[in-house]
Amino acid sequence: MSTERYTLTIKELPTDERPRERLVKYGSEMLSNAELLAIILRVGTSKYSAIGLAEHMLHEFGGLRGIATAGIEELSKINGLGTAKAAQIRAMVELGKRLAATVEGSRAVIRSPQDGADLLMPELRHAPQEYFKALFLNTKNEVLKIKTITIGSLDSSLITPRELFREAISSNSASVIIAHNHPSGDPTPSMEDITVSKRLIQSGEMIGIDVLDHIIIGDGRWISLKERGLI
Repeated sequence: MSTERYTLTIKELPTDERPRERLVKYGSEMLSNAELLAIILRVGTSKYSAIGLAEHMLHEFGGLRGIATAGIEELSKINGLGTAKAAQIRAMVELGKRLAATVEGSRAVIRSPQDGADLLMPELRHAPQEYFKALFLNTKNEVLKIKTITIGSLDSSLITPRELFREAISSNSASVIIAHNHPSGDPTPSMEDITVSKRLIQSGEMIGIDVLDHIIIGDGRWISLKERGLI
């Protein structure tokens, strides 16, 4: 018996329906998520074409967010994917994160909480656990560095002033914006979020480095504790 194949191979599709040719002709923005992913995968399996495999992955992981947060081991469990293709996908995701955080020709300038949220949203909105990060700024509010301070649930025992301000001092920072994500997607601050923020602000005042804000990132939403009058 021949193996049943659910979809045509890309070579069997008409030329103007092949993802790569469509991208060249119409631009990447005209392609579906499955078509873009199929270009990364290049080939499928005996059961699926590259597009079919991409559609299967999107279904199994619940969309792009699930694929973006999956590790190599988890991706490799998809039949026909393997370690090499899983590594390609992880590399693609990481490049996307780095590109999103890059500002060509100059340092990013933080003029409002929105600017800080825009820098952090691409990476943190899909993070499967809490990342506590800091934006270290100079006197012009230019971002000198963005660094992950800790990974895990935010609490006063985990986040210590020493970790944050050691980095601030080594970067010669004038001020700091702290941020973390809520994997639930809901950026509503907890009492612990507010308590930790106030503690770090007080510590910064003692050594002359201002903590300007605490931004909480959700899935496409964010909250500034400063704007809300919570700190």
